[in-house]
Amino acid sequence: MTTIKLLLYSREGCCLCEGLEQRLRAIALDQLQPPLDLHVIDIDAAATPAIIRASYDLQVPVLALSVPEMKSTKELARVSPRLGGDGLFRWLQQACTKALGSD
Repeated sequence: MTTIKLLLYSREGCCLCEGLEQRLRAIALDQLQPPLDLHVIDIDAAATPAIIRASYDLQVPVLALSVPEMKSTKELARVSPRLGGDGLFRWLQQACTKALGSD
């Protein structure tokens, strides 16, 4: 099965963004169905397109799935900042299933 990119739109110095990134790196994203590969996008980086910066400026952290076969990106619902470990893994599996329409 193809590995899908899990995009984390983030910004440096954002405690919510950094906390979510840390919690995501602590779980086995490759064990999800489909497996996910985390990519952190700093919306303030010079290389980040202005449209991305404008879209997520007041929203970070935001999670989205980049699906190569569909050539699309699907935003996920907001995740609770308190969710971690197995709870985050289960939430992410449910969110992926819903976003990808494979329920």
